[in-house]
Amino acid sequence: MSDFERIFARNREWAERVKQNDPDFFLNLSQQQAPEFLWIGCADSRVPANQIMTLPPGEVFVHRNIANVVVPSDLNCLSVLQFAVEVLKVKHIIVCGHYGCGGVRAAMSSEDHGLIDNWLNHIRLVHRLNHDRFEGDMFSEDNQNLLCELNVEEQVRNVCSTTIVRNAWGRGQDLTVHGLVYALKDGILKELCRNEAPEAA
Repeated sequence: MSDFERIFARNREWAERVKQNDPDFFLNLSQQQAPEFLWIGCADSRVPANQIMTLPPGEVFVHRNIANVVVPSDLNCLSVLQFAVEVLKVKHIIVCGHYGCGGVRAAMSSEDHGLIDNWLNHIRLVHRLNHDRFEGDMFSEDNQNLLCELNVEEQVRNVCSTTIVRNAWGRGQDLTVHGLVYALKDGILKELCRNEAPEAA
């Protein structure tokens, strides 16, 4: 059996285990989707949203890309955001970065990475806006971790600046935007920032 064929064997085993614990799980799951969380995270295979938060299928709506970037020109991300906020009525939007992010590390380099350099420019901008906060060797672990955190905070600002979130807050929708960072070395999440609807003037 090839590695790919093992996927189907493991899938059947998993489905059987789930049904043993809850015979109606898949039937109920197929009837509706009502997650309270939208996760905007890095595409890194080591950062699986559901497992990190120990939530079953159906509990987290997920969008992932290189280095958890949110930009107004990304219609894919904005479409996910709109569906999550306006249709699913999620209560929490989580932007989650992670230490040791290859995208962030590549953005700190002057090397040519090809097409992805266009995407990484969004992270380079975060570095330029905060250049005075970096000390010593640019490629030190501390500086890389700092840029991971600053990138999360910037992407949270970008989420909060979208018409989607601003309009939701204007309607009085219960919606909070969180910035988290995940540590690959110990599996722990840390909250960096939290934004709720601004107080009415």
